[in-house]
Amino acid sequence: MSLMDRTAGQTPSRGVSDSLPIQDSGPPPSPEVIKRKVCLLGEQFVGKTSLIHRFVTGSFDESYIRTLGATVTKKAVDVCGPDGHLLRVDMMILDIMGKQTFLQLFKDAYFSGAKGVLAVFDLTCKGSLENLVRWVDGLRDTVGPIPVVALGNKLDLTDRIEVDDRAIAAVLGPLGIPVLKTSAKTGENVEEAFIGLARGIVEESR
Repeated sequence: MSLMDRTAGQTPSRGVSDSLPIQDSGPPPSPEVIKRKVCLLGEQFVGKTSLIHRFVTGSFDESYIRTLGATVTKKAVDVCGPDGHLLRVDMMILDIMGKQTFLQLFKDAYFSGAKGVLAVFDLTCKGSLENLVRWVDGLRDTVGPIPVVALGNKLDLTDRIEVDDRAIAAVLGPLGIPVLKTSAKTGENVEEAFIGLARGIVEESR
């Protein structure tokens, strides 16, 4: 008897794919949303407003608009939490006038409730780096040890840079904060700076 004769009339075996119903996993779950206040600080003309504009809009505005008082911008970023779950950090980003007198008068209101800070200095101006210490000290006096990332901005102005790595380490090393070099004009490291701060905020709050 041939193999065909022996199997004729028998019910064909069913594979796993035939015997189990196909499960529709559906769309991925929405990330948990957390709202956090983020502040930028630093001297005038270091590019705080331009960094925010680059991050939020993806573009660079050649015209300079001086910040008067404080302005607020919003943008959400997705990051992985320590447990591996996706979190959406809804960032309320505050930009402050770069004058020490303004900081002294309004630092309590400006920094109150802040969960993270980008401390900005200008790579073409040594004074902006040295003065950053007072800004960070004013922050920590108000809200304590929250995540801070220092940004050396205007990296694109290569022929005018006067702040080297040794000077950065000497001034900011004792503060124990990470440093990124950025360019609001080209966008270099701008998104990485804001997302890196968001990760630090998430790690600190969990």
